[in-house]
Amino acid sequence: MESYARGEDSPALLEETIGANFERAVAEHGDSEALVEFATGRRWTYTELNDDVNALARGFLEAGVAKGDRVGIWAPNCAEWTMVQYATAKIGAVLVTINPAYRTHELAYVLNQSGVSLLVSATEFKTSNYRTMIGEVLAETPVERVVFIGTDGWTALVTAGAEHSGLADRMAELDPNDPINIQYTSGTTGFPKGATLSHRNILNNGFFVTETINFSHEDRLAIPVPFYHCFGMVMGNLGCTTHGATMVIPAPGFDPELTLRAVVEERCTGVYGVPTMFIGMQNAPGFSDLDLSHLRTGIMAGSPCPVEVMKRCINEMNMAEVSIAYGMTETSPVSTQTRADDDLDRRTATIGRVHPHVEIKIVDAAGSTVERGEPGELCTRGYSVMLGYWNEPEKTAEAIDADGWMHTGDLAVMREDGYALIVGRIKDMVIRGGENVYPREIEEFLYTHPDVEDVQVVGVPDERYGEELCAWVRLRAGAEPLTAEAVREFATGKLAHYKIPRYVLVVDEFPMTVTGKVRKVEMREESVKQLGL
Repeated sequence: MESYARGEDSPALLEETIGANFERAVAEHGDSEALVEFATGRRWTYTELNDDVNALARGFLEAGVAKGDRVGIWAPNCAEWTMVQYATAKIGAVLVTINPAYRTHELAYVLNQSGVSLLVSATEFKTSNYRTMIGEVLAETPVERVVFIGTDGWTALVTAGAEHSGLADRMAELDPNDPINIQYTSGTTGFPKGATLSHRNILNNGFFVTETINFSHEDRLAIPVPFYHCFGMVMGNLGCTTHGATMVIPAPGFDPELTLRAVVEERCTGVYGVPTMFIGMQNAPGFSDLDLSHLRTGIMAGSPCPVEVMKRCINEMNMAEVSIAYGMTETSPVSTQTRADDDLDRRTATIGRVHPHVEIKIVDAAGSTVERGEPGELCTRGYSVMLGYWNEPEKTAEAIDADGWMHTGDLAVMREDGYALIVGRIKDMVIRGGENVYPREIEEFLYTHPDVEDVQVVGVPDERYGEELCAWVRLRAGAEPLTAEAVREFATGKLAHYKIPRYVLVVDEFPMTVTGKVRKVEMREESVKQLGL
Protein backbone atom coordinates (compact mmCIF):
# COMPACT_ATOMS: atom_id res chain seq x y z
CA MET A 1 0.00 0.00 0.00
CA GLU A 2 1.32 3.44 -0.92
CA SER A 3 2.28 6.09 1.62
CA TYR A 4 -0.57 8.44 0.70
CA ALA A 5 -3.54 9.60 2.78
CA ARG A 6 -6.33 12.12 2.41
CA GLY A 7 -8.28 13.70 5.27
CA GLU A 8 -12.04 13.77 5.82
CA ASP A 9 -14.19 16.25 3.90
CA SER A 10 -16.28 17.28 6.90
CA PRO A 11 -16.93 19.57 8.56
CA ALA A 12 -16.73 21.93 5.57
CA LEU A 13 -13.99 24.53 5.19
CA LEU A 14 -14.79 28.03 6.50
CA GLU A 15 -15.11 30.20 3.38
CA GLU A 16 -15.02 33.59 5.13
CA THR A 17 -12.51 36.17 6.33
CA ILE A 18 -11.08 36.20 9.85
CA GLY A 19 -13.02 39.41 10.61
CA ALA A 20 -16.34 37.95 9.48
CA ASN A 21 -15.73 34.76 11.46
CA PHE A 22 -14.81 36.74 14.58
CA GLU A 23 -17.97 38.85 14.34
CA ARG A 24 -19.99 35.63 14.06
CA ALA A 25 -18.42 34.46 17.33
CA VAL A 26 -19.26 37.83 18.93
CA ALA A 27 -22.90 37.53 17.81
CA GLU A 28 -23.18 34.03 19.29
CA HIS A 29 -21.05 34.39 22.43
CA GLY A 30 -21.01 38.13 23.18
CA ASP A 31 -21.25 37.78 26.98
CA SER A 32 -18.75 34.90 27.21
CA GLU A 33 -15.17 35.59 28.25
CA ALA A 34 -12.95 35.94 25.19
CA LEU A 35 -9.57 36.96 26.58
CA VAL A 36 -7.82 36.91 29.96
CA GLU A 37 -4.38 38.43 30.57
CA PHE A 38 -3.49 36.50 33.70
CA ALA A 39 -0.39 38.48 34.73
CA THR A 40 -2.33 41.78 34.90
CA GLY A 41 -5.84 40.49 35.65
CA ARG A 42 -7.31 42.29 32.61
CA ARG A 43 -10.22 40.46 30.96
CA TRP A 44 -12.64 40.96 28.07
CA THR A 45 -15.93 39.40 26.96
CA TYR A 46 -16.33 38.79 23.22
CA THR A 47 -18.37 42.01 22.92
CA GLU A 48 -15.76 44.05 24.83
CA LEU A 49 -12.88 42.59 22.83
CA ASN A 50 -14.70 43.30 19.56
CA ASP A 51 -15.23 46.93 20.64
CA ASP A 52 -11.50 47.32 21.34
CA VAL A 53 -10.53 45.56 18.10
CA ASN A 54 -12.87 47.84 16.10
CA ALA A 55 -11.48 50.98 17.77
CA LEU A 56 -7.96 49.87 16.83
CA ALA A 57 -9.04 48.93 13.29
CA ARG A 58 -10.56 52.40 12.79
CA GLY A 59 -7.35 53.89 14.19
CA PHE A 60 -5.36 52.02 11.54
CA LEU A 61 -7.76 53.26 8.83
CA GLU A 62 -7.41 56.84 10.10
CA ALA A 63 -3.62 56.36 9.97
CA GLY A 64 -3.96 55.57 6.26
CA VAL A 65 -3.33 51.82 6.37
CA ALA A 66 -4.60 50.43 3.04
CA LYS A 67 -5.63 46.89 2.17
CA GLY A 68 -2.44 44.83 1.62
CA ASP A 69 -0.19 47.27 3.55
CA ARG A 70 2.18 45.54 5.96
CA VAL A 71 1.77 46.25 9.67
CA GLY A 72 4.50 44.81 11.89
CA ILE A 73 4.10 43.60 15.47
CA TRP A 74 7.16 43.16 17.68
CA ALA A 75 6.11 42.22 21.20
CA PRO A 76 5.83 39.32 23.60
CA ASN A 77 2.41 37.79 24.34
CA CYS A 78 -0.06 40.40 25.58
CA ALA A 79 -3.70 41.39 25.03
CA GLU A 80 -2.71 44.17 22.62
CA TRP A 81 -0.95 41.61 20.40
CA THR A 82 -4.27 39.77 20.01
CA MET A 83 -6.10 43.03 19.30
CA VAL A 84 -3.62 43.92 16.55
CA GLN A 85 -4.06 40.43 15.05
CA TYR A 86 -7.84 40.83 14.67
CA ALA A 87 -7.81 44.55 13.82
CA THR A 88 -5.36 44.09 10.92
CA ALA A 89 -7.44 41.11 9.69
CA LYS A 90 -10.58 43.28 9.67
CA ILE A 91 -8.97 45.95 7.49
CA GLY A 92 -7.08 43.55 5.21
CA ALA A 93 -3.61 44.68 6.30
CA VAL A 94 -0.90 42.00 6.23
CA LEU A 95 0.35 41.39 9.78
CA VAL A 96 4.10 40.80 9.91
CA THR A 97 4.86 38.91 13.10
CA ILE A 98 8.34 39.58 14.45
CA ASN A 99 10.18 37.28 16.85
CA PRO A 100 10.59 39.04 20.24
CA ALA A 101 14.14 37.62 20.50
CA TYR A 102 15.34 39.36 17.33
CA ARG A 103 18.15 41.88 17.51
CA THR A 104 18.79 44.88 15.23
CA HIS A 105 20.26 42.96 12.26
CA GLU A 106 17.28 40.56 12.06
CA LEU A 107 14.73 43.32 12.78
CA ALA A 108 16.05 45.52 9.97
CA TYR A 109 16.04 42.57 7.56
CA VAL A 110 12.38 41.68 8.26
CA LEU A 111 11.12 45.29 8.14
CA ASN A 112 12.86 45.83 4.80
CA GLN A 113 12.09 42.47 3.21
CA SER A 114 8.37 42.69 3.97
CA GLY A 115 8.06 46.46 3.51
CA VAL A 116 6.45 47.28 6.87
CA SER A 117 5.01 50.80 6.90
CA LEU A 118 3.58 50.87 10.44
CA LEU A 119 5.19 49.05 13.35
CA VAL A 120 3.49 48.28 16.67
CA SER A 121 6.03 47.41 19.34
CA ALA A 122 6.50 46.73 23.03
CA THR A 123 8.85 49.15 24.77
CA GLU A 124 11.00 46.38 26.27
CA PHE A 125 11.03 42.68 27.16
CA LYS A 126 13.57 40.69 29.17
CA THR A 127 16.99 42.04 28.07
CA SER A 128 15.62 43.72 24.93
CA ASN A 129 15.12 47.47 24.84
CA TYR A 130 12.92 47.71 21.76
CA ARG A 131 12.87 51.52 21.70
CA THR A 132 16.67 51.67 21.45
CA MET A 133 16.90 48.94 18.80
CA ILE A 134 14.17 50.49 16.64
CA GLY A 135 15.92 53.84 16.96
CA GLU A 136 19.13 52.28 15.64
CA VAL A 137 17.59 50.83 12.45
CA LEU A 138 14.55 53.00 11.67
CA ALA A 139 16.26 55.34 9.19
CA GLU A 140 17.23 52.43 6.91
CA THR A 141 13.71 50.89 6.80
CA PRO A 142 10.42 51.79 5.06
CA VAL A 143 8.65 52.22 8.43
CA GLU A 144 6.79 55.54 8.58
CA ARG A 145 5.27 55.25 12.04
CA VAL A 146 6.07 53.36 15.24
CA VAL A 147 3.47 52.89 17.96
CA PHE A 148 4.58 51.62 21.38
CA ILE A 149 2.07 49.54 23.33
CA GLY A 150 1.06 51.03 26.69
CA THR A 151 2.17 54.56 25.82
CA ASP A 152 0.41 57.78 24.74
CA GLY A 153 1.16 56.74 21.15
CA TRP A 154 -1.02 53.64 21.55
CA THR A 155 -3.84 55.69 23.11
CA ALA A 156 -3.59 58.19 20.28
CA LEU A 157 -3.78 55.44 17.63
CA VAL A 158 -6.87 53.88 19.23
CA THR A 159 -8.76 57.15 19.81
CA ALA A 160 -7.87 58.78 16.46
CA GLY A 161 -10.34 56.65 14.52
CA ALA A 162 -13.39 57.31 16.69
CA GLU A 163 -15.15 59.19 13.88
CA HIS A 164 -13.93 56.94 11.05
CA SER A 165 -16.88 55.26 9.34
CA GLY A 166 -15.17 53.11 6.71
CA LEU A 167 -14.63 49.85 8.60
CA ALA A 168 -17.69 47.96 7.32
CA ASP A 169 -16.90 49.01 3.74
CA ARG A 170 -13.30 47.82 4.07
CA MET A 171 -14.39 44.47 5.53
CA ALA A 172 -16.78 43.98 2.60
CA GLU A 173 -13.89 44.38 0.12
CA LEU A 174 -11.86 41.50 1.55
CA ASP A 175 -11.55 37.98 0.16
CA PRO A 176 -10.65 34.84 2.18
CA ASN A 177 -7.76 34.18 -0.23
CA ASP A 178 -6.12 37.58 0.44
CA PRO A 179 -2.72 37.47 2.16
CA ILE A 180 -3.17 38.44 5.81
CA ASN A 181 -0.01 37.33 7.61
CA ILE A 182 3.73 37.00 6.98
CA GLN A 183 5.66 34.77 9.37
CA TYR A 184 9.41 34.46 9.12
CA THR A 185 10.65 30.89 9.42
CA SER A 186 13.75 30.50 11.58
CA GLY A 187 16.14 29.60 8.79
CA THR A 188 19.03 27.46 9.98
CA THR A 189 20.83 28.61 6.84
CA GLY A 190 20.84 32.15 5.48
CA PHE A 191 18.15 34.73 6.13
CA PRO A 192 14.67 33.70 7.30
CA LYS A 193 11.97 33.47 4.63
CA GLY A 194 8.55 35.13 4.97
CA ALA A 195 5.81 32.53 4.66
CA THR A 196 2.76 34.42 3.35
CA LEU A 197 -0.57 33.11 4.67
CA SER A 198 -4.18 33.95 3.78
CA HIS A 199 -7.35 34.25 5.87
CA ARG A 200 -8.38 30.87 4.44
CA ASN A 201 -5.06 29.26 5.38
CA ILE A 202 -4.94 30.19 9.04
CA LEU A 203 -8.63 30.57 9.90
CA ASN A 204 -9.30 26.98 8.84
CA ASN A 205 -6.18 25.55 10.36
CA GLY A 206 -6.95 27.13 13.74
CA PHE A 207 -10.51 25.80 13.47
CA PHE A 208 -9.54 22.21 12.58
CA VAL A 209 -6.73 21.97 15.16
CA THR A 210 -9.16 22.70 18.00
CA GLU A 211 -12.04 20.84 16.32
CA THR A 212 -9.79 17.76 16.50
CA ILE A 213 -9.51 18.15 20.30
CA ASN A 214 -13.30 18.61 20.60
CA PHE A 215 -13.27 22.32 21.44
CA SER A 216 -16.45 24.24 22.21
CA HIS A 217 -17.40 27.65 23.62
CA GLU A 218 -17.05 26.15 27.11
CA ASP A 219 -13.29 25.60 26.76
CA ARG A 220 -10.61 27.82 28.26
CA LEU A 221 -7.13 27.55 26.75
CA ALA A 222 -3.84 28.55 28.41
CA ILE A 223 -1.53 29.82 25.63
CA PRO A 224 2.07 30.05 26.88
CA VAL A 225 3.48 29.51 23.35
CA PRO A 226 4.51 32.65 21.43
CA PHE A 227 1.89 34.56 19.45
CA TYR A 228 4.40 35.62 16.77
CA HIS A 229 4.44 31.97 15.68
CA CYS A 230 1.56 29.86 14.27
CA PHE A 231 1.36 27.83 17.49
CA GLY A 232 0.19 30.90 19.42
CA MET A 233 -1.75 33.06 16.97
CA VAL A 234 -3.30 30.33 14.79
CA MET A 235 -3.64 27.13 16.86
CA GLY A 236 -4.15 29.25 19.99
CA ASN A 237 -6.05 32.46 19.23
CA LEU A 238 -7.88 31.44 16.04
CA GLY A 239 -8.46 27.97 17.48
CA CYS A 240 -10.32 29.65 20.36
CA THR A 241 -12.25 32.36 18.52
CA THR A 242 -13.55 29.97 15.82
CA HIS A 243 -15.23 28.08 18.68
CA GLY A 244 -16.19 30.98 20.97
CA ALA A 245 -13.71 29.66 23.58
CA THR A 246 -11.56 31.69 26.01
CA MET A 247 -7.93 32.66 25.34
CA VAL A 248 -5.83 32.82 28.53
CA ILE A 249 -2.39 34.48 28.34
CA PRO A 250 -0.41 33.21 31.36
CA ALA A 251 2.57 35.61 30.98
CA PRO A 252 4.47 37.60 28.33
CA GLY A 253 7.00 34.76 27.94
CA PHE A 254 6.96 31.15 29.07
CA ASP A 255 7.18 30.68 32.83
CA PRO A 256 6.32 27.15 34.08
CA GLU A 257 5.01 28.27 37.48
CA LEU A 258 2.92 31.16 36.12
CA THR A 259 1.49 28.89 33.41
CA LEU A 260 0.43 26.33 36.03
CA ARG A 261 -1.05 29.09 38.23
CA ALA A 262 -3.04 30.41 35.27
CA VAL A 263 -4.30 26.90 34.48
CA VAL A 264 -5.43 26.40 38.08
CA GLU A 265 -6.89 29.84 38.85
CA GLU A 266 -8.56 30.33 35.46
CA ARG A 267 -9.83 26.72 35.45
CA CYS A 268 -8.34 26.09 32.00
CA THR A 269 -9.50 22.98 30.15
CA GLY A 270 -6.50 22.98 27.79
CA VAL A 271 -2.85 24.05 27.65
CA TYR A 272 -0.39 24.18 24.75
CA GLY A 273 3.36 23.69 24.75
CA VAL A 274 6.46 22.18 23.20
CA PRO A 275 7.87 19.14 25.06
CA THR A 276 10.44 21.24 26.96
CA MET A 277 7.58 23.43 28.31
CA PHE A 278 5.71 20.37 29.59
CA ILE A 279 8.95 19.06 31.15
CA GLY A 280 9.33 22.50 32.83
CA MET A 281 5.78 22.42 34.20
CA GLN A 282 6.02 18.81 35.40
CA ASN A 283 9.25 19.58 37.27
CA ALA A 284 8.06 22.89 38.78
CA PRO A 285 8.07 23.18 42.61
CA GLY A 286 4.74 22.12 44.14
CA PHE A 287 3.53 20.56 40.88
CA SER A 288 2.16 17.45 42.59
CA ASP A 289 -0.03 19.54 44.95
CA LEU A 290 -1.91 21.41 42.21
CA ASP A 291 -5.56 20.81 41.38
CA LEU A 292 -5.51 20.17 37.62
CA SER A 293 -8.82 18.31 37.64
CA HIS A 294 -10.47 20.64 35.09
CA LEU A 295 -7.69 20.10 32.49
CA ARG A 296 -8.86 17.83 29.71
CA THR A 297 -6.78 18.43 26.62
CA GLY A 298 -4.04 20.42 24.97
CA ILE A 299 -1.49 20.15 22.21
CA MET A 300 2.16 19.25 22.23
CA ALA A 301 4.09 20.15 19.08
CA GLY A 302 7.40 21.58 17.91
CA SER A 303 9.50 18.46 18.43
CA PRO A 304 8.95 14.75 19.19
CA CYS A 305 7.35 13.91 22.53
CA PRO A 306 9.23 11.61 24.92
CA VAL A 307 7.00 8.77 26.17
CA GLU A 308 7.55 9.59 29.87
CA VAL A 309 6.50 13.22 29.36
CA MET A 310 3.30 12.12 27.61
CA LYS A 311 2.52 9.61 30.39
CA ARG A 312 2.81 12.40 32.97
CA CYS A 313 0.56 14.69 30.87
CA ILE A 314 -2.13 12.01 30.94
CA ASN A 315 -1.68 10.66 34.48
CA GLU A 316 -0.54 13.71 36.47
CA MET A 317 -1.91 16.67 34.48
CA ASN A 318 -5.27 15.03 33.77
CA MET A 319 -4.86 15.67 30.02
CA ALA A 320 -6.49 12.44 28.88
CA GLU A 321 -7.25 13.96 25.46
CA VAL A 322 -3.86 15.64 24.83
CA SER A 323 -2.94 15.68 21.16
CA ILE A 324 0.30 15.68 19.17
CA ALA A 325 0.33 18.01 16.16
CA TYR A 326 2.85 18.21 13.34
CA GLY A 327 3.31 20.99 10.85
CA MET A 328 5.37 23.89 9.66
CA THR A 329 4.79 27.63 9.25
CA GLU A 330 4.44 27.15 5.48
CA THR A 331 1.37 24.94 6.01
CA SER A 332 -0.51 27.24 8.40
CA PRO A 333 0.86 25.11 10.34
CA VAL A 334 -0.74 21.70 11.03
CA SER A 335 -0.92 18.81 8.53
CA THR A 336 -1.27 15.80 10.86
CA GLN A 337 -2.59 15.37 14.39
CA THR A 338 -3.38 12.56 16.81
CA ARG A 339 -7.01 12.18 17.82
CA ALA A 340 -8.45 12.50 21.33
CA ASP A 341 -9.04 8.76 21.72
CA ASP A 342 -5.67 7.58 20.34
CA ASP A 343 -3.61 5.22 22.51
CA LEU A 344 -0.23 6.06 24.08
CA ASP A 345 1.69 4.45 21.22
CA ARG A 346 0.06 6.64 18.60
CA ARG A 347 0.54 9.75 20.76
CA THR A 348 4.24 9.19 21.31
CA ALA A 349 5.51 7.11 18.38
CA THR A 350 3.65 9.08 15.68
CA ILE A 351 2.67 12.59 14.58
CA GLY A 352 -0.92 11.46 14.03
CA ARG A 353 -2.86 11.09 10.82
CA VAL A 354 -3.75 13.52 8.09
CA HIS A 355 -5.94 16.54 8.91
CA PRO A 356 -9.36 17.17 7.31
CA HIS A 357 -9.20 18.64 3.77
CA VAL A 358 -5.45 17.89 3.52
CA GLU A 359 -3.43 15.26 1.65
CA ILE A 360 -0.05 13.82 2.63
CA LYS A 361 2.37 11.49 0.87
CA ILE A 362 5.90 10.22 1.42
CA VAL A 363 8.27 10.24 -1.54
CA ASP A 364 11.76 9.03 -2.42
CA ALA A 365 14.56 11.16 -3.90
CA ALA A 366 13.06 10.72 -7.38
CA GLY A 367 9.64 11.97 -6.20
CA SER A 368 7.87 8.59 -6.37
CA THR A 369 5.49 7.68 -3.54
CA VAL A 370 7.09 4.96 -1.38
CA GLU A 371 5.36 1.92 0.12
CA ARG A 372 4.02 2.18 3.69
CA GLY A 373 6.80 1.42 6.16
CA GLU A 374 9.52 2.92 3.91
CA PRO A 375 11.19 6.26 4.83
CA GLY A 376 11.06 9.27 2.51
CA GLU A 377 10.27 12.99 2.41
CA LEU A 378 6.89 14.04 3.76
CA CYS A 379 4.88 16.23 1.35
CA THR A 380 1.55 17.90 2.04
CA ARG A 381 -1.12 19.55 -0.12
CA GLY A 382 -4.42 21.34 0.44
CA TYR A 383 -6.01 24.60 1.62
CA SER A 384 -3.25 24.96 4.25
CA VAL A 385 -0.29 25.41 1.91
CA MET A 386 0.99 29.01 2.01
CA LEU A 387 0.56 31.49 -0.84
CA GLY A 388 4.37 31.52 -1.11
CA TYR A 389 7.47 33.16 0.38
CA TRP A 390 7.04 36.94 0.32
CA ASN A 391 8.79 38.34 -2.79
CA GLU A 392 10.85 35.16 -3.26
CA PRO A 393 9.34 33.27 -6.23
CA GLU A 394 12.41 31.07 -6.73
CA LYS A 395 12.44 29.87 -3.13
CA THR A 396 8.68 29.31 -3.34
CA ALA A 397 9.16 27.10 -6.43
CA GLU A 398 11.83 25.08 -4.59
CA ALA A 399 9.40 24.36 -1.74
CA ILE A 400 6.06 23.91 -3.57
CA ASP A 401 6.11 21.76 -6.70
CA ALA A 402 4.03 22.24 -9.86
CA ASP A 403 1.27 20.00 -8.47
CA GLY A 404 0.90 22.08 -5.31
CA TRP A 405 2.74 19.73 -2.94
CA MET A 406 4.74 21.40 -0.15
CA HIS A 407 8.03 19.55 0.38
CA THR A 408 8.71 19.66 4.11
CA GLY A 409 12.34 18.51 4.25
CA ASP A 410 11.29 16.05 6.97
CA LEU A 411 12.01 12.33 6.70
CA ALA A 412 8.94 10.33 7.62
CA VAL A 413 7.45 6.85 7.56
CA MET A 414 3.72 6.10 7.13
CA ARG A 415 2.55 3.06 9.07
CA GLU A 416 -0.02 0.59 7.76
CA ASP A 417 -2.70 2.36 9.87
CA GLY A 418 -2.05 5.68 8.09
CA TYR A 419 -0.30 7.27 11.09
CA ALA A 420 3.04 8.86 10.24
CA LEU A 421 6.24 9.28 12.24
CA ILE A 422 9.13 11.65 11.70
CA VAL A 423 12.50 9.91 11.59
CA GLY A 424 14.56 13.06 11.11
CA ARG A 425 15.32 15.98 8.81
CA ILE A 426 16.75 15.16 5.41
CA LYS A 427 19.62 17.45 6.46
CA ASP A 428 19.92 15.75 9.91
CA MET A 429 20.26 12.22 8.60
CA VAL A 430 23.70 10.86 9.45
CA ILE A 431 25.48 8.62 6.94
CA ARG A 432 28.02 6.53 8.85
CA GLY A 433 30.13 4.20 6.72
CA GLY A 434 27.38 4.05 4.09
CA GLU A 435 24.60 3.30 6.63
CA ASN A 436 21.72 5.80 6.95
CA VAL A 437 21.23 6.59 10.63
CA TYR A 438 18.19 8.54 11.88
CA PRO A 439 19.01 10.45 15.11
CA ARG A 440 15.39 10.23 16.30
CA GLU A 441 15.62 6.43 16.71
CA ILE A 442 18.73 6.69 18.88
CA GLU A 443 17.28 9.55 20.92
CA GLU A 444 14.16 7.49 21.70
CA PHE A 445 16.37 4.60 22.83
CA LEU A 446 18.56 6.80 25.06
CA TYR A 447 15.44 8.25 26.74
CA THR A 448 15.07 4.79 28.33
CA HIS A 449 18.33 5.29 30.27
CA PRO A 450 17.35 5.96 33.92
CA ASP A 451 19.73 8.95 34.28
CA VAL A 452 18.81 10.72 31.03
CA GLU A 453 16.25 13.55 31.17
CA ASP A 454 16.66 14.78 27.59
CA VAL A 455 18.91 13.85 24.67
CA GLN A 456 19.76 15.00 21.14
CA VAL A 457 21.95 13.18 18.64
CA VAL A 458 23.94 14.82 15.82
CA GLY A 459 26.45 13.68 13.25
CA VAL A 460 30.05 14.88 13.45
CA PRO A 461 32.79 14.47 10.84
CA ASP A 462 34.97 11.35 10.96
CA GLU A 463 37.92 10.50 8.70
CA ARG A 464 37.21 6.76 8.61
CA TYR A 465 33.41 6.58 8.45
CA GLY A 466 32.55 9.99 7.01
CA GLU A 467 30.37 10.74 10.04
CA GLU A 468 30.13 9.54 13.64
CA LEU A 469 27.36 10.02 16.19
CA CYS A 470 27.56 12.44 19.11
CA ALA A 471 24.89 12.42 21.83
CA TRP A 472 24.17 15.57 23.83
CA VAL A 473 22.68 14.50 27.14
CA ARG A 474 20.89 16.39 29.90
CA LEU A 475 20.91 14.37 33.11
CA ARG A 476 18.18 14.04 35.71
CA ALA A 477 18.76 15.91 38.98
CA GLY A 478 21.09 13.94 41.25
CA ALA A 479 22.29 11.55 38.51
CA GLU A 480 25.94 10.44 38.37
CA PRO A 481 28.01 11.89 35.50
CA LEU A 482 27.65 9.83 32.32
CA THR A 483 30.59 8.78 30.14
CA ALA A 484 30.67 7.71 26.50
CA GLU A 485 31.79 4.26 27.70
CA ALA A 486 28.74 3.92 29.98
CA VAL A 487 26.41 4.91 27.13
CA ARG A 488 28.08 2.41 24.77
CA GLU A 489 27.74 -0.30 27.39
CA PHE A 490 24.03 0.54 27.86
CA ALA A 491 23.44 0.37 24.08
CA THR A 492 25.51 -2.71 23.25
CA GLY A 493 23.32 -5.61 22.26
CA LYS A 494 20.28 -3.33 21.95
CA LEU A 495 21.33 -1.11 19.03
CA ALA A 496 23.26 -2.03 15.89
CA HIS A 497 26.94 -1.17 16.42
CA TYR A 498 26.87 1.64 13.86
CA LYS A 499 24.01 3.36 15.75
CA ILE A 500 25.88 3.55 19.07
CA PRO A 501 27.16 7.11 19.71
CA ARG A 502 30.93 7.37 19.72
CA TYR A 503 30.86 10.66 21.64
CA VAL A 504 28.77 11.85 24.60
CA LEU A 505 28.59 15.46 25.79
CA VAL A 506 26.80 16.10 29.08
CA VAL A 507 25.22 19.59 28.95
CA ASP A 508 22.84 21.79 30.96
CA GLU A 509 20.81 22.90 27.94
CA PHE A 510 20.49 22.61 24.17
CA PRO A 511 20.68 25.54 21.73
CA MET A 512 17.04 26.21 20.83
CA THR A 513 15.05 28.37 18.44
CA VAL A 514 12.44 30.48 20.23
CA THR A 515 9.71 28.05 19.16
CA GLY A 516 11.35 25.18 21.02
CA LYS A 517 13.05 23.50 18.06
CA VAL A 518 16.56 22.28 18.77
CA ARG A 519 19.22 23.93 16.61
CA LYS A 520 21.13 20.88 15.42
CA VAL A 521 23.31 22.91 13.06
CA GLU A 522 24.66 24.83 16.06
CA MET A 523 25.07 21.60 18.06
CA ARG A 524 27.13 20.07 15.27
CA GLU A 525 29.43 23.10 15.13
CA GLU A 526 29.82 23.14 18.91
CA SER A 527 30.50 19.36 19.02
CA VAL A 528 33.26 19.69 16.43
CA LYS A 529 34.82 22.50 18.49
CA GLN A 530 34.56 20.69 21.87
CA LEU A 531 35.79 17.35 20.55
CA GLY A 532 38.61 18.95 18.54
CA LEU A 533 37.57 17.24 15.29
